[in-house]
Amino acid sequence: MDVNAIAARMEKTIDSMRKDLAKIRTGIASPAILDTVNVDYYGTPTPLNQIAAVSVPEARQLAIKPWEKNLLQAIEKAILASDLGLNPVNDGNFIRLNMPILTQDRRKELAKVVKKIGEEAKVAMRNIRREENDHHKKQAKEDKISEDMIKDDLDQIQALTDKFIATIDKLVDEKEKDILTV
Repeated sequence: MDVNAIAARMEKTIDSMRKDLAKIRTGIASPAILDTVNVDYYGTPTPLNQIAAVSVPEARQLAIKPWEKNLLQAIEKAILASDLGLNPVNDGNFIRLNMPILTQDRRKELAKVVKKIGEEAKVAMRNIRREENDHHKKQAKEDKISEDMIKDDLDQIQALTDKFIATIDKLVDEKEKDILTV
């Protein structure tokens, strides 16, 4: 059994979850919110962070400075089309994004979304565990490995799954705390 390969698959699930969580606004400015924004750069959809510098001048504001001034309109259009709920302010050199203050109801909605993302990640972990368990049980039926080895492998897979699910719970709790803190 290759524990490292299983752990790598589970780590990919955690990374994907982190990316999904980074997209959720907490009321505090974070450049990660713009990771999904693609700008039309000479006919090619290009990630915003590849054509502009994104900084956080204040706690509730992002500043975007494109490397080419003629991209300001395209960046503005891409942000409006991105469905992030942010209104870009173009001053001719920069685009500023002010993060609106979240209402208590919106915070609760976002907390539910975070829990949903966490549950989806847990399901992915359990699917990896199930696939590995099935693979090992199949090998046992074909008499390629002993029953004791199978039991040890299944215990290792379960321990790995428990470890990664605890990580998911921790990440969800941290993000929920960020969202619900006013």
